[in-house]
Amino acid sequence: MSQTFNLDALMKQLIDFAQYLQTVLKDPAFWPQFVTILVVFVIARWAVAPLINRFLDLMMKYTQRVPRFKRLWNVLRDISIPLSWLVLQWLALKVAPYMELRTGALVTVVSLLTAWVLIRLASTLVENAAISRIIAISAWTVAALNIFGLLDETMTLLDSWSVNIGQVRLSPLTAIKIAVSLWFALWLATALSTLLEKRLERSANTNASTRVLISKLTRISLVLLAILIALSSVGIDLTALAIFSGALGVGLGFGLQKIFSNLVSGVILLMEKSIKPGDVISLGTTFGWINYHGLRYTSVITRDGIEHLIPNEELITQRVENWSFSNDLVRLKAPIGISYDSDVRLAIQLCTEAAEMNPRVLLDPAPRAQLMGFGDSSVNLELRLWIDDPQQGRANVLSEVLLSIWDKFHEHGIAIPFPQRDLHVKSVLGETELAALRVPGAQQLDPTLTGGDQNAKVDADSKRAD
Repeated sequence: MSQTFNLDALMKQLIDFAQYLQTVLKDPAFWPQFVTILVVFVIARWAVAPLINRFLDLMMKYTQRVPRFKRLWNVLRDISIPLSWLVLQWLALKVAPYMELRTGALVTVVSLLTAWVLIRLASTLVENAAISRIIAISAWTVAALNIFGLLDETMTLLDSWSVNIGQVRLSPLTAIKIAVSLWFALWLATALSTLLEKRLERSANTNASTRVLISKLTRISLVLLAILIALSSVGIDLTALAIFSGALGVGLGFGLQKIFSNLVSGVILLMEKSIKPGDVISLGTTFGWINYHGLRYTSVITRDGIEHLIPNEELITQRVENWSFSNDLVRLKAPIGISYDSDVRLAIQLCTEAAEMNPRVLLDPAPRAQLMGFGDSSVNLELRLWIDDPQQGRANVLSEVLLSIWDKFHEHGIAIPFPQRDLHVKSVLGETELAALRVPGAQQLDPTLTGGDQNAKVDADSKRAD
């Protein structure tokens, strides 16, 4: 019975839809709308879409280094036909009342196209799956409400549930508008700042510190401008937020003073150009090269591959050794000891030749080996050499040079001494006992006894003899 009932209900719905369709087709007002939709589609497909594709190809060429823009241009190219159709259909919908045409079919097509375009954009540009799903559901909901003529009533209902915070009126509709405006404005501001950063990276006229300073200040300015534009676009009076923002700023100033101190320190470092990405620095026990320099912290990578995130305030208040501040030249020293029997002049020549053979050692300034002094067991030399790539490490180049010196010393018979000590053993016996041992026929003394015990033993033996 239930299956028969469902089948009958389905047949009834099909019959009702067929009757509705027949009524629509017989309506004289439908055909002008149908012709308008068809003409708009033809113009969009064969006239407007090619122009849009040509423009998108040009934009992809100039913004190919920015992933956000690259994804956007690819998506717009894929939907260029429905997008151009949507734009022209919106124009036709606005012009139709002046031509005394009904707009029921036009509204349906515009709503469906809008929902489809928004869903396609959201599924590609929004990486979060949950947010993308929310946008898709919202787009279809708005499209359905617009088709059935309930969109204006729904917006009025959402706007009626409002609260007043001072002079600012907030409602669910206002919150939705703020969220959408903020998302689009922040996305656009971030994409533009990324594009500017990529442009600055290819600029040969600006150094690393200037590029970082310009990019960070531009990003902050664009984000603040995006927030202000988004709030103004939904009708919020920004002057009403002046007192609230002032109180919030004072609270943040006290509660987040360390963060603001790091931010200010970062701006000072970027303006002074005292440190920049690629510099080799030493701060306390941390030695490495700067990988990233931001407004809040600086990333330093050591030779062990450990990345230290150092707050910028420490770089301002503590002593920092910058090995490449004025230039990249760094002098390295290696103490060397040779035997007193070796030729000192030949050893100095061999040390210099070994240093000059290494490709990382500079020939200007040239490496030099000098006699530093005469030690307890060796003649002390010191090899001094220069490199201009300290970020590649200093222990490895010293190791290669010392290994070459070792080979050359062995080839030319230069000995490298090691500490030696002479051991003198003194007896615990006195001079009298030692002299008695040297006299022939003298009584043998027990070396395990002390001097007094030896004398006592000699007296006892004399008495037994008597």
